[in-house]
Amino acid sequence: MGEESPEYFVGHHLESNAYQTVTAIDDKIYAIGGSEDNSNLSIGVKVFDKLTGTWLDPTVFGTKPTLSNGHAVVALNNGRLLILKTESSPDDCIWFLEVDTPFVKEKKKLLGADAVAWSKGVIGDLPKPIVISGPSGVGKGTLISMLMMEFPSTFGFSVSHTTRAPREKEIIGVHYHFAERSKMEKDILDGKFLEYALVHGNLYGTSIEAVEVVSDDRKRCILDIDVQGATFVRSSALEAVFIFICPPSDEELEKRLRARGTESEDQVQKRLRNAKIELERGKSPGLFDHILVNDGLEACYQNLKKLLALDENNNSPCQQLMENFKIPISHSLSKVDDKISITFPSGMFMLDVSSLKGGAPGRTRGLTIDSQVTAAA
Repeated sequence: MGEESPEYFVGHHLESNAYQTVTAIDDKIYAIGGSEDNSNLSIGVKVFDKLTGTWLDPTVFGTKPTLSNGHAVVALNNGRLLILKTESSPDDCIWFLEVDTPFVKEKKKLLGADAVAWSKGVIGDLPKPIVISGPSGVGKGTLISMLMMEFPSTFGFSVSHTTRAPREKEIIGVHYHFAERSKMEKDILDGKFLEYALVHGNLYGTSIEAVEVVSDDRKRCILDIDVQGATFVRSSALEAVFIFICPPSDEELEKRLRARGTESEDQVQKRLRNAKIELERGKSPGLFDHILVNDGLEACYQNLKKLLALDENNNSPCQQLMENFKIPISHSLSKVDDKISITFPSGMFMLDVSSLKGGAPGRTRGLTIDSQVTAAA
């Protein structure tokens, strides 16, 4: 693009399938568009620095949206640009380009250069994922299995990543996502992992995308991870419910471990030492939201269900409207405070962006549709 004036790009089709927009925020102008020459056919971003009069190629984080017939841009007051893709499916028409959010600020500081981040917008707000931790032998696996059996359409597991090779009968994407080490290390540096650990020379971890995929399927994600992993997740951008399962006493935990009869004495002693450390960490202030004592499996399970409010209807009413949410090429936009009106020949949508949650490198949730007005035929 060289160093041409940004006004040159306003309202122009640079290629047959790429509509270019420019939006000014403070001393930067963000040109958003793309070209069919792009190998991945994704929307590109250029940044014009008004102070230096130069174009910048920012480092781009997050999953990039694919090209569409066009898009509209609305600058928000929280370091984000709202991107509305025209003639796109309801689950692909709302995106956010983060230009000055905490996530982007951190990346700019680490890189010493300009950066932006993409995040897909999601209508409504799902129940928070659940992080369940506890020492080995405390019964957390059994409690999770009971939840999955009673509520199979409510809960789902994220699929972890690992750099080790698949074992016999392991299915890619079911048991693990098997990744190349260099790729997984880069994704960790890019902030795409909630937690990770090096085990016997191989990396294991839970990606943000793996959790979001479960949420996209309208299920509540359960993460069964140790206390160290829970600490990583707590420091991430993921909003979750953190639950720690503990035994009624050290003696009871040892009794349960020995009753399994699957470990040697050395292994039992190692697990007991690790359990003592995890129990101390698990009771650290601010790490877990709830501590459940498993002093009886059925009673603990009933307390877990009450805690998760499984008798409440958590579906967002605006999800039904989302099924018809499609922005035609011919439309007009207006913004008043946190309300954005999208008007087109057959009706109107009104988006409320006042309660956004999450963001790059995952989804941006909390969008609501306040109203839908359809013109009379």
